[in-house]
Amino acid sequence: MSTQAGTLRIRKYRKQDAIPVGRLVARTYRRFNMAELPAQEQDTLLGPFLHAESADPTHQQAIAAALRSPMMYIATIDHEIVGVLRGRENVLASLFVSERVHRRGIARMLVEQFESESRKLGISWIRVASTEYAIPFYQAVGYKKTTGLRNLRSFGGTGLRYQPMKKQL
Repeated sequence: MSTQAGTLRIRKYRKQDAIPVGRLVARTYRRFNMAELPAQEQDTLLGPFLHAESADPTHQQAIAAALRSPMMYIATIDHEIVGVLRGRENVLASLFVSERVHRRGIARMLVEQFESESRKLGISWIRVASTEYAIPFYQAVGYKKTTGLRNLRSFGGTGLRYQPMKKQL
């Protein structure tokens, strides 16, 4: 697909994507999902992604390990990583899209790819723990709230609120 910025492609994650994906996760998670939290709580919730800009091999290995997921898709525009979706059977674990390309259908395309691959595996429903920021997006692509807001546990942090949601495929 072509966009004003270039050619958009959705592909499977590769091992060499870990560092640019880690940076994307760190930037977007902090900016859109944790903006109202104190800096110290943000740092705790980021876990290894706190060190996404580090060249230290230990930090890079920790980021790569945190990203591991059975189903992972990358959105690129002219070979630059602009989006990532991580998932596993019945669970959309995380979805991040670069701020500079928000509202261009990239997140929707990543979700559609994940759902299509899930259907091929015989999966009939998907759950997601949506941050408050992302609830309208997930509703727009067919997910429904299943219970009330809860506190997310992430790398030892607990201050982020999330909404459990589910979609029948």
